[in-house]
Amino acid sequence: MVKQISVFLQNRPGTLANLTKILLDKKINIRALTVADTSDYGIIRMIVDDPEKTLKVLKESEYLVSETEVVAVEAQDKPGGLYEIASTLGEKNVNIEYLYTTLKEGKAIMIIRVSDIEAATEALKGAGFKLVSEKDLYK
Repeated sequence: MVKQISVFLQNRPGTLANLTKILLDKKINIRALTVADTSDYGIIRMIVDDPEKTLKVLKESEYLVSETEVVAVEAQDKPGGLYEIASTLGEKNVNIEYLYTTLKEGKAIMIIRVSDIEAATEALKGAGFKLVSEKDLYK
């Protein structure tokens, strides 16, 4: 399991720059990132190299921030790589709430928020997928 940081931002020019400047100043490295938006606000979901420090820094800077556990799994870089993961989870009745990807040492890593993290972990391991640990992803 991996810790994901979510930050709520107003949907205005410069807000993402302000957030990332704070992370830069504190030498926090973003490993993966996705942005979901509406007309009024955005939700930044990210994997960083130091989640505890990031939470502290952003709360001190008065951001609305939360931490969520997600699954990180290596995906084969070929047609059907995502299908294999999605079908494995679907067969075990685990819902994928959202996902996004990143690269680590040339390998595709799926960051997945699921309805049942323990069942997802068990299903993916049982099917032979390599789960990526916090330690490996944060380096």
